[in-house]
Amino acid sequence: MTDPGPVSPRRRREVLDALRRGTVPAQGLDLLAVGLRPFESTLSDELTTVAGGGSVFKAVRGEYGSGKTFFARYLSELALRRGFAAAEVQISETETPLHRLETVYRRIVESLRTLSVPPSAFRSVLDSWLFTVESDVEESGEGSVASVDRVLEQRLTAVRNTTPAFAQALRAYRAAVSGGDQSTADSLIAWLGGQPHVAAAAKRSAGIRGDLDHFGAMGALQGLLLVLRDAGHPGLVVVLDEVETLQRVRGDVRDKALNALRQLIDEMDAGRYPGLYLMITGTPAFFEGPSGLSRLPPLAQRLHADFTAERRFDNPRAVQIRLAGFTRGSLVELGVRVRDLYAEGSDHADRVRALVDDAYLGVLADAVAGSLGGSIGVAPRVFLKKLVGDVLDRVDQFEDFDPRQHYRLTVTDAELTATERATASSPRARGAQGPDDIDLEF
Repeated sequence: MTDPGPVSPRRRREVLDALRRGTVPAQGLDLLAVGLRPFESTLSDELTTVAGGGSVFKAVRGEYGSGKTFFARYLSELALRRGFAAAEVQISETETPLHRLETVYRRIVESLRTLSVPPSAFRSVLDSWLFTVESDVEESGEGSVASVDRVLEQRLTAVRNTTPAFAQALRAYRAAVSGGDQSTADSLIAWLGGQPHVAAAAKRSAGIRGDLDHFGAMGALQGLLLVLRDAGHPGLVVVLDEVETLQRVRGDVRDKALNALRQLIDEMDAGRYPGLYLMITGTPAFFEGPSGLSRLPPLAQRLHADFTAERRFDNPRAVQIRLAGFTRGSLVELGVRVRDLYAEGSDHADRVRALVDDAYLGVLADAVAGSLGGSIGVAPRVFLKKLVGDVLDRVDQFEDFDPRQHYRLTVTDAELTATERATASSPRARGAQGPDDIDLEF
């Protein structure tokens, strides 16, 4: 991994606060990246392709705890630093069903962010784009409303054929902003973002009807990519996380969702989404099991990758890649990174490093894995939460606290996810109260 360089106090605090809560940090993931070196150059090359007007689709597979969400957010952070916009969508049966692309588009807009603007950055991006259009018109010597409207139409030519209403709403939004009609402007922003139940008066002012439907949303995504590029963002990274939830929905709904994904990939291959990097994440069961991709053979064929060779020969350029997950060694390496990051911002750095040395990190890793049925693979989230909140915070605050003497690891059902609880259900794991109580297997 490349050296991330000096870490600001704010960045350090945001990363540690997220780990303390047991969540993946929204940024600063380069500080924690372990085992991603094989993918670095490929991700960089693919982002370059997207910035040049191409599009990339990537499927990431891995068991629970292998770091799929971390990997996706790591990609997003790389992209943000290169000027891209990014959005993350959690696929779910009720909130964001994949077969309803109008809902997926709405979630993309709601989670849209840039390096300088947090979610939702949609309005900021749109205003920046309109400012760019107006500036270009003024530089050409034409400053009339008609001239701006004409340039808007020219730049939306690629979208107008599929979603003419998108261009109409943009023009009406600009008119509402220029005329000081904030209510109409707000309503049109909502409509452009895929929100339902927009005020009828606002839609009439733009000459549009109804809400964005499935096909309208696909056209709106084209419009969003065009707006982003004209506003100075070379592309958009969209992550569809946890697509394996499709395995739990009704068969007909699952088939519709898989077909929607196939349709989206085909549209990307046809060049209709220049500037889009689309990544999905899922478990091996989704990619190989009877309730996953195999239900739609054309999609399974598109996403097939050969994993019969040794893992070290996996092709990072393939459409589907797999994450190896954590070993004891990589979990300890991650712990070292977090400890050192913590120590850099502590007034008691020497004490932190001395009491939470590499050997103790190994003991803690074994203890957490033991409490989860001996599985290292599902341990990272709990390990980091315990390390920061239970150990490092106490060492930092209490001069006489020694984790080897004063800390007994406890892991309760309430702090575990459903998968972690299932893993920790063995009698051996439930009986463990601390590192000394766990019968470790080497």
